Amino acid sequence: MWPGSPYPLGATYDGGGTNFALFSEVAERVELCLFDDAGNETRMDLPEREALTWHGYLPRVGPGQRYGFRVHGPFDPGAGLRCNPHKLLLDPYAKAVDGGIEWNEALFSYRFDDPDSFNDLDSAPYAMKSVVVNPFFDWANDTPLRIPFHQTVIYEAHVKGTTNAHPKIPEDVRGTYSGLAHPVMLEHFKRLGVTAVELMPVHQFVHDGGLVEKGLSNYWGYNTIGFFAPHNGYASFRHQGGQVQEFKTMVKALHRAGIEVILDVVYNHTAEGNHLGPTLSFRGIDNAAYYRLVDDDKRYYYDTTGTGNSFNVRHHESLRLIMDSLRYWVTEMHVDGFRFDLAATLAREFHEVDRLAAFFDLVNQDPIVSQVKLIAEPWDVGDGGYQVGGFPPLWTEWNGRYRDTVRDVWRGEPGVLGELATRFTGSPDLYEIDGRRPIASINFVTAHDGFTLQDLVSFNHKHNEANGEDGNDGESHNRSWNTGAEGASDDPEIVAMRARRVRGMLTTLLLSQGVPMLSHGDELGRTQRGNNNVYAQDNELSWIDWTGGREHESLTNFVAQLTRLRAEHPVFRRRRFFDGHEVGGVTDIAWLRASDGGPMNDDDWKGDTVAVYLNGRGIPEPDALGEEIVDDSFLLLFNPGASDVAFTLPGEEYGSSWEFVVDTADPLLASPERGSNAKAGERVDVPERTVVVLRCLY
Repeated sequence: MWPGSPYPLGATYDGGGTNFALFSEVAERVELCLFDDAGNETRMDLPEREALTWHGYLPRVGPGQRYGFRVHGPFDPGAGLRCNPHKLLLDPYAKAVDGGIEWNEALFSYRFDDPDSFNDLDSAPYAMKSVVVNPFFDWANDTPLRIPFHQTVIYEAHVKGTTNAHPKIPEDVRGTYSGLAHPVMLEHFKRLGVTAVELMPVHQFVHDGGLVEKGLSNYWGYNTIGFFAPHNGYASFRHQGGQVQEFKTMVKALHRAGIEVILDVVYNHTAEGNHLGPTLSFRGIDNAAYYRLVDDDKRYYYDTTGTGNSFNVRHHESLRLIMDSLRYWVTEMHVDGFRFDLAATLAREFHEVDRLAAFFDLVNQDPIVSQVKLIAEPWDVGDGGYQVGGFPPLWTEWNGRYRDTVRDVWRGEPGVLGELATRFTGSPDLYEIDGRRPIASINFVTAHDGFTLQDLVSFNHKHNEANGEDGNDGESHNRSWNTGAEGASDDPEIVAMRARRVRGMLTTLLLSQGVPMLSHGDELGRTQRGNNNVYAQDNELSWIDWTGGREHESLTNFVAQLTRLRAEHPVFRRRRFFDGHEVGGVTDIAWLRASDGGPMNDDDWKGDTVAVYLNGRGIPEPDALGEEIVDDSFLLLFNPGASDVAFTLPGEEYGSSWEFVVDTADPLLASPERGSNAKAGERVDVPERTVVVLRCLY
């Protein structure tokens, strides 16, 4: 072994050999462990220590080599020190991981009958192995798409759940990166008008031992152990680092189709859990550097994530790992952005969430990371963790208040029209005050966590029996309404009303200001049979049923119609908030009552109907060439209540003639009794639980 270099960290192949480098402030000695195909281990000491990094270079060692580390040092849990050379440790900078965890007592640094003991069982036979990867890849002419946020439609997808049951994808690539890049998937995304796929966690993760014992798995993947490695379970070729090449090929194919790739990343905690968790990587390398420890007893972990530990974003090495990981996925894997799980944890300098935290400073000044899409899940489970609207100007946020409001409106909750107006216009109360724009709001009604859209209109209560937790898991307040029957129904009136409510929520979502996000399978009527927490269900309960989805072909067409309407009309995707200025004698937006088409007053907002006028001539921002943007004007008639309502269209100053373009009660606009357009002052019948969209002709 040659001395090598302390930078970069991890295993770096240069064509002639591989440099190995590992940070540890507490280590007294570090062994590099190489494994052959038969599992035989060869150990050698890393010969150099420089700037708290142990390093060495091995000539003629290249891609496919499996390896790990053993760290010799102090073991004093009460002082936050947990080195144990009997545990094979995954490289925190591993670019690929081979195998999975075989749960065994040897993976833990204590014996099960004595949590305070020292466990000298060798974990290597049961542990995952790091893999040296080939960094070279022919990207051809692949470049960042850089689709502006105001032109973005996001599709949240699970790599396996989205593709595993698709009959037109070859069986050997279903549930994989290759499956997601299959032409039938690209065609589906394009048909829907999707411009970005937001992948649920694809960093290497671990299936919790408790779930494995129950015959379940960590299906969602929010249990990361490798922040640089694509999860090997989603690769059709997962040996010798093949998942890296497969992931890059997927990104390249999506980019060619004009679709960006956003990763849901979990930097707030790791799979090592609390003080009784396994020693897989960080814990045995430098426990106090990588984890937040309780101040008065460092045996225990500070936890604002509900998973047992919180990553230590107060330490320079943890921050460096996060930033190195983000840059790697942008520069080497060509991804276009990130959605940060439980992002409030990353903002906790001490105990409170701090928008001036070091993490935000690093992201803001980074010339690479600051230029991609940054989306926060703006909450965690700690005190003061709900931070919707509280992130810095560079960031966009999952808008939980938008989700709650739209659900309330379309389940008939009274007194929420005013809140709907605020959310529909991009949530200026949350984002305008600090200079952000409507695009700061990532609007969604459903996501992986909670009911699907179909279940939202089919269940009053969660039905999580399959999870084996006696119904104690998952959100209990779902803001759902079953439309008259709990679960599946063959009553044609209930089925029709559920479909109408689904279309109403989709229309609200896709025509609101901000950035819309669809949850995978909602366009196909996907159901989880009332389970609102399928985190452990890697089966038909959570996968998209593509065959059954054919029954919902009209819904898929309806979504495509809405995204096309949004793409063609900038009035639905303004880059600035409405400000009430007048253009052509009317304001840029107007809220009108149903009875006479006049402006809403305070009492009107207490009802359950409203019409909103969007002035196509009132768009203040210019286009990319500095030219004025002039669009058609639109009128949206919202009737989420339980009675049919006749809306009086406003006077001719708003428009003389209106064309029906969307009707959620009649999505094909095929009603024989309704003409193709209406005149100013006419009355338009809007059935219960319906929204109608009209375009001004002149």
